[in-house]
Amino acid sequence: MSQNSEELQKRLKEAKLGGGEKRIKAQHEKKKLTARERVDYLLDEGSFEEIGILVTHRTTDFGMEKQKYYGDGVITGYGTISGRLVYVFAQDFTVFGGSLSETHAEKICKVMDLAVKTGAPMIGLNDSGGARIQEGVKSLGGYADIFHRNVKASGVIPQISAIMGPCAGGAVYSPAMTDFTLMVQDTSYMFVTGPNVVKTVTNEEVTAEELGGASTHATKSGVTHRTAINDITCLEDIKKLISYFPQNNKQAPEILDYKIQDEFREELESIVPASSSKPYDMHEVISGIIDKDSFYEIHKDYADNIIVGFARLGGRSVGIVANQPMNLAGVLDVDSSKKAARFTRFCDCFNIPLLVLVDVPGFLPGTDQEWNGIILNGAKLLYALSEATVPKVTVITRKAYGGAYDVMNSKHIGADLNFAWPTAEIAVMGPKGASEIIFRKEIKESEDPEAKLAEKEAEYAGKFANPFEAAQRGFIDEVIQPRQTRRKLLKGFSMLENKKVLRPDRKHGNIPL
Repeated sequence: MSQNSEELQKRLKEAKLGGGEKRIKAQHEKKKLTARERVDYLLDEGSFEEIGILVTHRTTDFGMEKQKYYGDGVITGYGTISGRLVYVFAQDFTVFGGSLSETHAEKICKVMDLAVKTGAPMIGLNDSGGARIQEGVKSLGGYADIFHRNVKASGVIPQISAIMGPCAGGAVYSPAMTDFTLMVQDTSYMFVTGPNVVKTVTNEEVTAEELGGASTHATKSGVTHRTAINDITCLEDIKKLISYFPQNNKQAPEILDYKIQDEFREELESIVPASSSKPYDMHEVISGIIDKDSFYEIHKDYADNIIVGFARLGGRSVGIVANQPMNLAGVLDVDSSKKAARFTRFCDCFNIPLLVLVDVPGFLPGTDQEWNGIILNGAKLLYALSEATVPKVTVITRKAYGGAYDVMNSKHIGADLNFAWPTAEIAVMGPKGASEIIFRKEIKESEDPEAKLAEKEAEYAGKFANPFEAAQRGFIDEVIQPRQTRRKLLKGFSMLENKKVLRPDRKHGNIPL
């Protein structure tokens, strides 16, 4: 059964009413929905109130005075998702290719302003050929007006962009400044310059899909956070994503009803291998800690040596940042540092507690990393976690080596609670490399250098490759058995619920961008 068929069956099974089942099936069979169908599906039934339905463009050049359509290529208004107020705009590709005019931009700006004033999320459904050429600089000015509002709304209200068709040229910068960008496979693309311009300037042959399709941006550039197989799945993703957020930066996410019971998870005991060189899947650790089936991963196909996403823990929304030993041994590199830093800053903006799961052997070495700025990019994650004032809890499952130990939410940069499993190894570097440096002379002069190295490795490991010295210094609050982890986290986050931090009096910090 194909992924598309599986998704359809799942949606049909979830439909409670016969009419709902018929609607889901009909819409699922359509690869692309119209702008109005998208709005209708996204929002609660009957909740949409349209704003600016009678607006038309003001252009008289190039015979445009004879081509006027109500709404001018964009549907704007407000409604609810699961009873929560949201604002939305949906560009209509059937009207002038969804191109942005002066009035088109004014309509979008109006709902963005209302979203900030009332403290509610802003959702943009993008499907546009770009700036309306007939309007010249007026359309460019319209884009800039939207960009300016994206910046003013950043960190105040959640902003989500869905790319559901073309998004090219200046149009790409608004989604790039929103919090999350979603794309639809095979029908959406984003790029600053299209394939024709690329060929003219660089003589490079490339298709629109290869240059800026959903797969490209999900795996190579990291521009998009989620991809969907069709419009329906994309809109469902938005609904689920927004369920983890508060309405604005003055509120906390909703805590679902949950009663603490016997929270020990025996399955966590057998996940970490006995050998520290063997990989394991950190997703298994996450599943063993969180509420069942609550993990919503972000940037799944990009920089997969680190995992980020939302989950629920005792009904409470949390953001998870976790090294992934299955890929590159979980090292930090340029892409994973940027990915985790951006996610961390979103959670801090909107009062979402952070859980950091650590198994990191250090930063990835090599000229490629150094020349591409691992210093600056690694510092982004360090800065983001140091700056964050939401409740922050760390669990070290295995390795925490070198500067990466500091960066991954150590006690030294402001973590509130730090736990370690007995398998944790907290040291400057691994036993082999450390022994080769510290005991170089002894090993070299030994009659059996290999045996001496093994002996010194064991000596070093006995002293440093464990969590107990760090715990004695207070850098680890408690060494816990893996099966205790969920219970400790439930109590810890509950205790930290009313955490308050006074920030320095400054305009803003200067994160190493």
